[in-house]
Amino acid sequence: MSTIAVEIVSAEEAIWSGSGTMVYAPAEMGEVGIAPQHAPLLTRLKPGEVRVQQENGEEQFFYVSGGLLEIQPHVVTVLSDTALRAADLDEAKAQEAIKQAERDLQEKTSEMELAKAKAELVQAVAQLRAVEKLRKTAR
Repeated sequence: MSTIAVEIVSAEEAIWSGSGTMVYAPAEMGEVGIAPQHAPLLTRLKPGEVRVQQENGEEQFFYVSGGLLEIQPHVVTVLSDTALRAADLDEAKAQEAIKQAERDLQEKTSEMELAKAKAELVQAVAQLRAVEKLRKTAR
């Protein structure tokens, strides 16, 4: 079975490097599935989960806050401001971030404050979904 090299990088550090048989990512226009020999593509990512299926059948799960996805026939690169292994996400923190963002949405008055609160809410919800998916697959 052929594989594709995968690099997941945050603004601070390289998060993961390895190979996979399939990669799934939350592209701006919907989730994309990337197999080896995929056509080149550059697209923006929205907050969500990146999954890498490995040759041994295991899956690696990551949360990204958005960023860019670069696909070449033999390499997939995920560039994100924030990228974390899904196992490192904290469910309680994500739930608290959702509550705070919802409070901020009700209290903010300027367009800039509203946009920031909406972005924070989207990221917190995406983190919580990644935690929930990881919990389901661990069973």
